[in-house]
Amino acid sequence: MKTWLRPLLILVLIVLAIVAPIGQGNYIIYVMASWLILSIAAMGLDLTLGYAGQISLAQASFMAIGAYITALLSLAGWHWITAMPLGLLACFVVGLVLGYPALRVKGHFLAFVTLAFNTLVFLVLRNEEWLTGGTYGLVGIPRPNFGLFSTMRSLPFYYFTLAVTVIAALAMWGVVRSPWGRAFKALRENPIRAESLGVDTRRITLLAFAIGSMYGGLAGSLIAPLVQFIEPGSFSLAHSLRILLMVIVGSAGYFFGPFLGAAVVILLPEFLRFTGGYYLIIYAVLVIVMLVFVPSGLIGIWARIREQFIARPIARADLQQGAHLK
Repeated sequence: MKTWLRPLLILVLIVLAIVAPIGQGNYIIYVMASWLILSIAAMGLDLTLGYAGQISLAQASFMAIGAYITALLSLAGWHWITAMPLGLLACFVVGLVLGYPALRVKGHFLAFVTLAFNTLVFLVLRNEEWLTGGTYGLVGIPRPNFGLFSTMRSLPFYYFTLAVTVIAALAMWGVVRSPWGRAFKALRENPIRAESLGVDTRRITLLAFAIGSMYGGLAGSLIAPLVQFIEPGSFSLAHSLRILLMVIVGSAGYFFGPFLGAAVVILLPEFLRFTGGYYLIIYAVLVIVMLVFVPSGLIGIWARIREQFIARPIARADLQQGAHLK
């Protein structure tokens, strides 16, 4: 993609995100805010899975950690700006600890470890009623107020979420374009070769888990004031699998993949509601068909088209031109 085309595309997408909710009802704005928040969670999992190649089924548990810490501190009178960083710090530290099993086990064994962690967090949230409210959850979580700008209404909170998402996306862009990002990709492609080239695979593996977990915590710190009510069932294994589906559908290892995957998983069912009670069946069939015929994800379709119709003809023409010169 040409150097000027990518920034232009990003600018157009941001303008569309700003304009899209204007004039819409509260429910549509809520759905769009949910898409942004889950895109952040999917960005974190994409770093762990798509760039570093480490399987994790615990992203919802980090959303839970970020959500509950932010909610508890907000209910105690803390502002969101001061409560959110503590949630992110907790997720970063727990992500480092969870990353240690990834140094010894790989593939589906690592998936089982993260699955067990997700289950552990769910059980703690459900059983420690003195802290988390148990199955009754936490109610009345306040939305942040920034003086002249209050997020109590749906539209201002959406724009607040959009601003946080843009900042998180820019930070992730810096990470994947940095030497760390190249090390993540090397770890995914061939850990042995990466280590032979001087990459500290232990540190990079732990860092991938920690940063990805922190993004999950950021998503949780936003979902708590959005819904203003959280309970353990909102962060179960099914939610982790849903975020994993977003990464796979959007194409793992691509920067825009989480946004596209979250749009399919969150927004597509809403567009299919005109079919009545069949919308979930149609949605499930569409996802299955896509995963069968395009396992590399939606962005992978463009990569395949570019290779088939652009890259190969250019390479063939270069070979023919070289043959004529001889």
